[in-house]
Order: sequence, then structure tokens, then C-alpha cells
Amino acid sequence: MKKIKLTKTELKRQKDSLKRYKRYLPILNIKKQQLQREIEGVRIELEKTTFEFNKLREEIIPWICLLGEEVGLSDLIILKKIETGVENIAGVDIPVFVKAHIDIKRYDLFIYPLWVDKAVDIISKMISLQAEESVFMERLRRLEQELNITSQRVNLFEKVKIPEAKMAIRQISIFLGDQQAAAVGWARIAKNKIQGAI
Repeated sequence: MKKIKLTKTELKRQKDSLKRYKRYLPILNIKKQQLQREIEGVRIELEKTTFEFNKLREEIIPWICLLGEEVGLSDLIILKKIETGVENIAGVDIPVFVKAHIDIKRYDLFIYPLWVDKAVDIISKMISLQAEESVFMERLRRLEQELNITSQRVNLFEKVKIPEAKMAIRQISIFLGDQQAAAVGWARIAKNKIQGAI
């Protein structure tokens, strides 16, 4: 703790600081709780997306050996872009998944094997789910980062700033009280000397 001045001005400044800290602390606690709820919600959504992805992967397993045939699936399905929006949660801009723009090139049904239709459908869904998962991961990263900062601020206020301000107020009040008592004592001595001289 830095050295404090033992003056009435400093006492007022410390009292104002303490009042400000006590006013901000509940706001920070609410923000922390809101971030924790949002993180939990994102984790649940991420689990759902992962479950859907794994379910699609299970659908592919019976005919996965067919994907070994060289038919150029990677040329037929192209992820053009991931469209996202922005949502403000507790003062933080967080990305929101809107849509994965997947370009499926036209192909001749007479040239390609029958299973390609099903493969294109499932793989495009899997690409979309992976895109959604990446947005959820970024959402989670930003929310956890903001939660970390907010938690540090809450701890700073609760464990450092408020106790420091209380201690400073106490020290200044004691010092000023002692000064006032000493002044009263000196005033009595001076009054007695004046009265003794008369």
C-alpha cells in the first residue's frame, strides 16, 4: 500500500473511492454471473454441435470404403465463407454463427456413382457443423477471456481496493482525531495561561 497523506482532503478522497468501489462491485459481480451463464450455454451448444457431427460421422461408416474411390469430392464441395453476426454480451462483442456458405458444383449424375449424392449431402452438413463449431469455440474463447478479466477486477476490488480504502480511512480518522484532541489540549493550556496572567 502506498503512503497516504493524513489530511482531511485525503480522507474525503478515500471515502469517495470506497463509495465508488462499493457501487461498482455489485455491477462487476452481475457481469461475472452473466458471463458464467453465457459460457455454460455456449458449452451446451458446442456439445450439441459435436454430437450432431459425430452422428453424421456414424452415418458415413457403413460406406466409408467408397470414399476411397477417386471421384473428386473435394472439387465438388467448397466452403466459400462462414457468415457470422455480432452479439453484445455484458459489454463484449461476441460472434454468432449465421450460416456456412457451401458451394456444391453441379455434376453429371450419369458419370458419378450413386453414393456421391448422399456423400455430398452428409459432407456439406459436416462442413457446416465444423464451421458452426469453430464460431462456438471463438465465442467461448472471448467469453472466458472476459470472465477472467472481470474476475480479476472483482478480486481486486474485494481483496485489495476496498480493504485499502477502509484502512486508509481508519488511519486518517485516528490521526485527525488525535490532532483534534491535541489541539483542544493546547487550547486549554493556552486559556489557563491567559487566565493566570490576568
